[in-house]
Amino acid sequence: MAASRRVVIALGGNAMTGPDGSATPGAQRQAIAEASAHIADVVASGAEVVLTHGNGPQVGNLLVKNELAAHVVPPVPLDWCVAQTQATIAFTLADELDAALAAHGLPQRTAGLVTRTLVDARDPGFAEPSKPVGRFVPREEAERFIALGQYWEDRGERGWRRVVASPEPLSVVDRPAISTLAAAGYVVVCAGGGGIPVVDDGHGANAPRHALRGVEAVIDKDLTAAILARDLDADTLVIATDVPNVMVDFGTPQCRPLGRVTAAELRQHAAAGQFARGSMGPKVEAALRFVESGGRRAVVTTLEHIADAVSGDDVGTVLTAQ
Repeated sequence: MAASRRVVIALGGNAMTGPDGSATPGAQRQAIAEASAHIADVVASGAEVVLTHGNGPQVGNLLVKNELAAHVVPPVPLDWCVAQTQATIAFTLADELDAALAAHGLPQRTAGLVTRTLVDARDPGFAEPSKPVGRFVPREEAERFIALGQYWEDRGERGWRRVVASPEPLSVVDRPAISTLAAAGYVVVCAGGGGIPVVDDGHGANAPRHALRGVEAVIDKDLTAAILARDLDADTLVIATDVPNVMVDFGTPQCRPLGRVTAAELRQHAAAGQFARGSMGPKVEAALRFVESGGRRAVVTTLEHIADAVSGDDVGTVLTAQ
């Protein structure tokens, strides 16, 4: 199988933190350096690469800083936190990936783009925030932030935890810029953490045509990756995670990995409740959405296997239309 022409790679959180989950600057840079070596292998295969990534630990760190410093400076909203972590991860990826590309003798270089993702202001997720973020705190501390308009839930013995909306992504606002950079030969780092969530208030007789504003929400980065891959006319979507294959009957003696599978077969497994909502579920759904919207193939596998995943069907769970 020939190398794909354009590939969107969604990096999981394990590519951004240390083996023990550490999110110190040193651990993050080391993890990103290791990820960059694998990404450079994909570029060396002749593929045009666009990268997106998770940012959960990084946003979590910023939320803790918000909480600890709230008596000194006003907490910044969640969309600002997403923007800040996008920029930090993008510049670190650019540094490490440029070095990896140069080591391969490749001319391509990396460009990071702070990216917005459009969501619907009427999305049901805003009415019922459900995505937990940040740390657990005592009730008295949570009440301070509830007074600032945040939603917090009592999670039992561990304490209270903030919950935010997780609306469906509709489109990547900055897709034209991403496409232009990719066509110009850059490896583009974009839409980190699913993108900065924005809504369009451009409606009504007196409203401007486009009136985007950020909102407090978290968008699933794999679902955004599926939209990005579709709209960039990518050949392949690769979702890099910490396991080599999607598993069915997980946790039972019948547990088995899925290799090459059709969209219809994988949709049946999903409908049967085979994939946990908070872990493999969104990755499977993203792969399905990409292929069902016309994408040629999607692969779920480990970071170490992404180059092989792009060039062949012998690793990971490979999803095709038929």
